[in-house]
Formats: sequence, C-alpha cells, structure tokens
Amino acid sequence: MAKITMNPVVRFIQGKVGDVVFKRQGDGVILTRKPVGKRQASAAQLAQRARFKEATLYGRLTAADPVRKQAYLARAQAQQTPMFGLMIRDFMNAPVVALVDVAGFTGAAGDRIVALADDDFGVVGVTVAILDGNGRVLAEGAAVEEPAGSRRWVYGLATAVLGATAVRVRAVDRPGNVGERVWGC
Repeated sequence: MAKITMNPVVRFIQGKVGDVVFKRQGDGVILTRKPVGKRQASAAQLAQRARFKEATLYGRLTAADPVRKQAYLARAQAQQTPMFGLMIRDFMNAPVVALVDVAGFTGAAGDRIVALADDDFGVVGVTVAILDGNGRVLAEGAAVEEPAGSRRWVYGLATAVLGATAVRVRAVDRPGNVGERVWGC
C-alpha cells in the first residue's frame, strides 16, 4: 500500500469527491472508490442496528441523569476512555454467570448456593431459583454479594425444599441485561 504525505490544507478532508471517498482512520486518510449501489441489509444487520439505537438512547438517558451518570463518569476518568462509549458497551454486553457452586446443597433450610457473576461494568443483582425436574420453581430469592465488589453472590435457602434437580442463576446489569445459567444439583 502506498503512503503519501498530504498537504496540510487537505489533510483533514473526509467525504466524497467525485468517485473517490476520503475516510479518516487514526491520524491518516484512506481513499476508496465510491460504493456502487446500495445493498439490502440482512435481518441480523437490521437487528443489530436497532439494538445499537437502543444503546444510544440508553446512553443519552443515562448521561442526562446526574446520579446514574456519576458511576460511568468515574470509571471513564479512571480508564481514560469516553464515558458514552462505556455506556454503549455496558448496554451491548449482558452479564455472565461463570460458575454456580452447588456442592453440599441438599435442599435443607440454610443451605447456601454460591455463584460467580461478572459484567463489563458491574452486576447490580442476582436471583437464584431452585427448580424441580419439570422446571417448576420450588424456591426463589435474591443473592447477596459477599464481600461487596467480589463478584461472588451467595443465596441462602430459607426453607427446606424436596425434589430439587437444578439451580437457575440470573444476573442483571445496570441497563437491565440478563445473563443466566442453569446448573444441575
């Protein structure tokens, strides 16, 4: 690929001039041919565009709320990255439930289930459901992050349950994305 040094007068040019398109990339300019005709977007592309519009709206609404904005602003300054980009990335990425520890779980009152849940910006809540063989919920409740900021969420079973065959853990992040994992007992 040839590299040229542009005249300072036109160094910041971008857009279409005749059949040539000037595109900015980093500190340079890339020249390409003008696209020929418009292609139809696929269903997946249209869905992704719609999701990105939702992410942009989330970012705008969050930036307009001083309380919600503060968490993103602090992280953006610490990472030296644009705050709006953090908001978009948080919206686009759901939390992940990495591990569910059911060792020693018998269904007795007081049994504990530990889950590791993570998100690119942070998990705000985790719920645990104890399921029977047909997928019906026998018990359900909120887990508590112990210790705070550890990504380790603990659920204590309040009452005994019989016939538990699986545990479903759902993690939720700030934009409301849900990550889920089902683990056999």
